[in-house]
Amino acid sequence: MRYAKFGSTGLFVSELCLGTMTFGGTSGIWGQIGQLQQAEAEKLIGRAIDAGINFIDTANVYSDGVSESMTGTALKNLDTPRENVIVATKVFGETGTKSINSRGLSRHHIMDAVKASLRRLQTDYIDLYQVHGFDPATPIEETVRALDNLVQQGYVRYVGVSNWAAWQIVKALGVAERLGLARFESLQAYYTIAGRDLEREIVPMLASEGLGLMVWSPLAGGFLSGKYGRHTKAEEGSRRTTFDFPPVQLERGYDCIEAMRGIAETKGVSVAQIALAWLLHQKAVTSVIVGAKRVDQLDDNIAATSVALSAEELAVLDKVSALPAEYPGWMLARQGEVRRKQLSESR
Repeated sequence: MRYAKFGSTGLFVSELCLGTMTFGGTSGIWGQIGQLQQAEAEKLIGRAIDAGINFIDTANVYSDGVSESMTGTALKNLDTPRENVIVATKVFGETGTKSINSRGLSRHHIMDAVKASLRRLQTDYIDLYQVHGFDPATPIEETVRALDNLVQQGYVRYVGVSNWAAWQIVKALGVAERLGLARFESLQAYYTIAGRDLEREIVPMLASEGLGLMVWSPLAGGFLSGKYGRHTKAEEGSRRTTFDFPPVQLERGYDCIEAMRGIAETKGVSVAQIALAWLLHQKAVTSVIVGAKRVDQLDDNIAATSVALSAEELAVLDKVSALPAEYPGWMLARQGEVRRKQLSESR
């Protein structure tokens, strides 16, 4: 297991992060994603820690707070030193008693939500507190000020963002810099070989501003697990048959699967390992969030950290998964060609 510097901080996190969305679901969307109970969750967390994973990601909305509670109980039962685990959770959606102000990123909701998350996680502080979505009803400055208060009070050590557009993140960074407040240090976003949209605007922004990238759904909701193909039907009850998310451009996705399958067979590994290894080879990626329902699934994901892709293999995968040209990208590439050449020749 390798460790990466987290954004512009002095914190180091494992290249894989254990996701807990499969914990505690009973019905609805959460029941479709996973229904693991306490003993099963503890096996997964224990195995992850034994493998060197020091990063766990959850959210207050996962199974209406049950995932946070199970995670906190597991860390207590496993007698894991608190300082050895980086615990990340999120705020935005509703949990518990519903009211008109029980969602969003207002100061009111953030202050209530963090206290509830601390209780469920059975901890004095949250290492990484992430806003889980964009709130069009709350000024960004109000959200940034509230998060800074949590950092100053010691409830939260770092703050991050999830599922925001590049312009929204940069605006929040500007507010934080102007007012001398704690800034976002990471983005948690969807990114796979079959869904590279992030590379258009967000990846360049992350590099420019020094933010870390946590990848959610690295197998595209199971689409890249190896169970699916252009001429292969999924097993009855598999996640994509009941919860078709995140969206995938199928033809390009099937092309990616076919290319990965060939590489996987040559190396004697799974298609899922190739999909994860591709992400781990991307410079922008800090940590890839992996979720599982069984220990053997988690072991397969962990094994991806040992899969090395050659320059030739990466070129094949890059070509088959390439995004179609889009404005202003094609114009920026054209206009900047001469200057990029001058820059490269000056080194």
